[in-house]
Amino acid sequence: MGSLETERTTTGWAARDPSGILSPYTYTLRNTGPEDVYIKVLCCGVCHSDVHQIKNDLGMSNYPMVPGHEVVGEVLEVGSAVTNFKVGDTVGVGAIVGCCRNCPPCKADVEQYCNKKIWSYNDVYTDGKPTQGGFAGAMVVEQKFVVKIPDGLEPEQAAPLLCAGVTVYSPLNHFGLKQSGLRGGILGLGGVGHMGVKIAKAMGHHVTVISSSDKKREEAMEHLGADEYLVSSDSTRMQEAADSLDYIIDTVPVFHPLEPYLSLLKLDGKLILMGVINTPLQFLSPVVMLGRKSITGSFVGSMKETEEMLEFCKEKGLNSMIEVVKMDYVNKAIERLEKNDVRYRFVVDVAGSNLNQ
Repeated sequence: MGSLETERTTTGWAARDPSGILSPYTYTLRNTGPEDVYIKVLCCGVCHSDVHQIKNDLGMSNYPMVPGHEVVGEVLEVGSAVTNFKVGDTVGVGAIVGCCRNCPPCKADVEQYCNKKIWSYNDVYTDGKPTQGGFAGAMVVEQKFVVKIPDGLEPEQAAPLLCAGVTVYSPLNHFGLKQSGLRGGILGLGGVGHMGVKIAKAMGHHVTVISSSDKKREEAMEHLGADEYLVSSDSTRMQEAADSLDYIIDTVPVFHPLEPYLSLLKLDGKLILMGVINTPLQFLSPVVMLGRKSITGSFVGSMKETEEMLEFCKEKGLNSMIEVVKMDYVNKAIERLEKNDVRYRFVVDVAGSNLNQ
């Protein structure tokens, strides 16, 4: 299907340079190949890594760039070999739209660790064209990298789960930290952190939120259901909490010392890094050695884990706390996100926006 059509175009909002200012940009989409799904974008979450990319914080940005990797849409057309989706389905697309299929991670179904993975945007697809993300009217994505959104999950609620949700779910799943009764810490209460609290609580964990100030205490305890709240500069309370946590999910996307948090971990505890930081982090080796502690990292999740996580959220009635905005507000939303002025994820109502404004 689609091979005889004229090339499709869509309009997205693109950054043209490291100022990161987004404005309308019209570009072509490939025709729907045998394995492809043609998707009308309904909404798209705004993630901190979108800010890093549009502003070239990591030194690898290519412009014009349409960001967005928490995409929920409606299937408009499927290729002849597509078996999992049909026209009218509500589907999601995350951070990755391609992989090599042959390396050990791909063969182990953890394609997010493939060295040849193709990002949803700021990358080049197999046809040589740049990939563009979900701040746009439509996308064409290979079926392997599309997930069905379960009935009962609203599109705008599902969007942040495709990155923030699975980013937390994946390490808990992989490191055997899903059983109830564990004591976990969530460092940083932003988009990923707030989903961390919700998912860990739904797994039956005792959850401590660790933050640099007291200002999110009420939010964490009363709205998100955290059990405890630690301010990292309160040395007395930090000392009292030493050796008490099985794991800490570290979502802080800026430089910070690791020792204060490593000291909170029990024997064999894990500090799981999730914030994208472009400066080296530091720690003293005895803090790790004397408790056989691990500093590890985790990156989004596999397609299989994304499907599991969506079902888990549906089953447990979990949703993300969001602020829905139109596309003409997106530059302001990014500015606010940089100041942590959002509870806790912006979601752009793409289908309800005039993308040509």
